[in-house]
Amino acid sequence: MTELHCYEELDKYFQGKVLLVCGGSIKFLRINEYFENKKNVVEFHDFISNPLYESVVKGVDLFRKEKCTAIIAVGGGSAIDVAKCIKLYSNMDDSINYLTQEIIPNDIPLIAVPTTAGTGSEATRYAVIYYNGEKQSIADVSCIPTAVLLDDSVLETLPEYQKKATLMDAFCQSIESFWSINSTKESKGYSKEAINIIMNNYEDYLDGDNSKNKLILKAANISGKAINITQTTAGHAMSYKLTSLYNIAHGHAVALCISKIWPFMVNHIDQCIDCRGIEYLNETFGEIAESMGCKTSKDAIEKFESMLFKFGLEAPKNVRDEDYDVLKKSVNPVRLKNNPVLLTAENIDDIYHEILRG
Repeated sequence: MTELHCYEELDKYFQGKVLLVCGGSIKFLRINEYFENKKNVVEFHDFISNPLYESVVKGVDLFRKEKCTAIIAVGGGSAIDVAKCIKLYSNMDDSINYLTQEIIPNDIPLIAVPTTAGTGSEATRYAVIYYNGEKQSIADVSCIPTAVLLDDSVLETLPEYQKKATLMDAFCQSIESFWSINSTKESKGYSKEAINIIMNNYEDYLDGDNSKNKLILKAANISGKAINITQTTAGHAMSYKLTSLYNIAHGHAVALCISKIWPFMVNHIDQCIDCRGIEYLNETFGEIAESMGCKTSKDAIEKFESMLFKFGLEAPKNVRDEDYDVLKKSVNPVRLKNNPVLLTAENIDDIYHEILRG
């Protein structure tokens, strides 16, 4: 992946029409001026947060109809995920559901300009869309963007709640990648770097110090590089239904999950399923704590919980008894396999009860 340093470097991708995948917020960003001066831009914004398969199909149809030759995504994880799927599906059979077909790699340029510092989607081979109300995880190396442009000015207009939620998403991704059973020396290096950047700069960033925007954007990008190697774990697996059920931001939901999963794992380390063993996992928990500037895992967990409290990222209040069964059944067992400590259905139910009790 190439990192671009200014908008003018996007010019080389305008050999033909460019499909611009973006949300409505682009009109408030400086990059909008760049696109307004381009004649061969086809804008696509017919999608929502937690984007639908049907929206991707519309995007593919537009890409083909306008005979576009490149895709530029400007936005958060949803915009980038939609753009990734449009790229993947653009040369596939439109008479058959794209989700059922084998992905055939193509060389259509895809450039990502993230406008939130959270998902790190611009650095991963993953995308998430929804089909018939069910989350679909798309994974293929050919959807990793060709290039990325990290423009820190995009964070200046990000609402406070979104700044907090997306920051926690990047933070949680880094932590999950750190303890994932798929972690490597390289992925741990990314996780440690992202955690260090976040811990050293998040207070100033949230206080409105725009000089920290570039660093937080970089941390999110690095967290994406980490999970591109390891994938996420139980925190993300348990978060998705919280997001849709209670209409809270993804990063908010993940942080609530991590706040309860982390102490559970430390207290039940005898249920370790990482082949590298309990001692290795203990060392990993220690490395995470050290990255956060803490001496012990207990200290790190307390610091994490204090951040949640300080950010005002509370547990949902409108909880019904029947929600727990819905939540428990929503958890993807494949993602749980990446978790270093075994979580049974009973454990998951208990953790959800802890989360929603606040």
